[in-house]
Amino acid sequence: MGPEGKTLLNIIILGFGFMFMFTAFQTCGNIEQTVIKSFNSTEFHGSGYTSMAIIYGVFSASNLIAPSVVAVIGPQLSMFFSGLVYSGYIAMFIHPYTWSFYTASVVVGIAAAILWTAQGNLLTINSTDATIGRNSGIFWALLQFSLFFGNMYIYFAWHGHVHISDEDRQTVFISLTVISLVGSFLFFLIQKPDPEATPSEASESLLQTESTERASIVKALQLSVTKEMLLLSISIAYTGLELTFYSGVYGTCIGAMTQFGEDAKSLIGLSGIFIGLGEILGGGVFGMLNKCNRFGRNPVVLLGLITHFVAFYLIFLNIASDAPIAPEEGTHLQAYITPSVEVALLCSFLLGLGDSCFNTQLLSIVGFMFREDNGLPGVTWCACLPQSITAALAFFYSNYLLLHWQLLIMVVVGFLGTLSFLVAEWVVVSSRRDTDYDSI
Repeated sequence: MGPEGKTLLNIIILGFGFMFMFTAFQTCGNIEQTVIKSFNSTEFHGSGYTSMAIIYGVFSASNLIAPSVVAVIGPQLSMFFSGLVYSGYIAMFIHPYTWSFYTASVVVGIAAAILWTAQGNLLTINSTDATIGRNSGIFWALLQFSLFFGNMYIYFAWHGHVHISDEDRQTVFISLTVISLVGSFLFFLIQKPDPEATPSEASESLLQTESTERASIVKALQLSVTKEMLLLSISIAYTGLELTFYSGVYGTCIGAMTQFGEDAKSLIGLSGIFIGLGEILGGGVFGMLNKCNRFGRNPVVLLGLITHFVAFYLIFLNIASDAPIAPEEGTHLQAYITPSVEVALLCSFLLGLGDSCFNTQLLSIVGFMFREDNGLPGVTWCACLPQSITAALAFFYSNYLLLHWQLLIMVVVGFLGTLSFLVAEWVVVSSRRDTDYDSI
């Protein structure tokens, strides 16, 4: 197998590993607030929203140390051990205690920073300028199959269940734990790319020296304050807000709608499936479009904004305002139209499609801008930090804010984030043209 074939296989294995891991973890995040409301124990006082806020808050802080960990033990082992921590968090739901719930949340936040730093490192050292867009799209599409399979299981397992029993919960989380472990062990199949496939000899040699730990942190701090990265940080921050909404809040809203009948709980799984379909379609189509970058990344990002705005408006009309914070028995309020399952699932699809528009283009532009530097694990820190901070904030305020206020926040930040991306893309394209001109 040639160098390009080996690197493509590495990307596919990476995608499948994340697909198994996040089949478990994203399904867990989608249902945990609903599960916790149904958990019959006077000793447990946890909140799924608070847990996810802790995860993303610790994730934000841990991004400072994650490059050092990846530089010392390598991306492969970093992802494996992080995967084991994810599995432990999921297994905790088999019989949760408040102390173990929040302790596991803190540890997963640290593991998440290491996992995604290692992922960004592996993605870029297995890519070239010509293949970074394709590889980003392949990875993103495979990752989003996790939404499809995990939530399909939830839909059939909970069909017709008005209340989630202890047996229901334990069966689901034992299965998800096993699935997560499979993903972790898949990372051992990734092979080291040939030297000619890596971004530069300087990056490769630096990774093999003792100075890597310090260099990666310094480089990450330098890149985080560049003009392009500061512009992109608003777009990245928006992805944190909408990630919170589609991965934790929207499913809880659907499950709380008593007007959807006795299938409301199983509709959480069906909603996740439609989000996954949107993500897979967008990851496949828009990732591949980067190979034919005739019109640039801006049209895809604009499509993502329009798609999300349509989804937000329909959700505003269809879902009751108190649905995110409704008790176990659900909400009896009605929004502005008669609640429709079909409209709710259409919005799920649009949320996934819009999210893939933003994320495929952000992965592409960050990898493109910092091509030579992305062999350093610290570079992923730049992209992770704004998203993790806003995701933590969004999960925190989801405990308190009604639905329409959450939608308004996303509309404002999404609009500003899109404008900043358009400017960043223009700056990147202009600088590349100047570089090409100077080299003539």
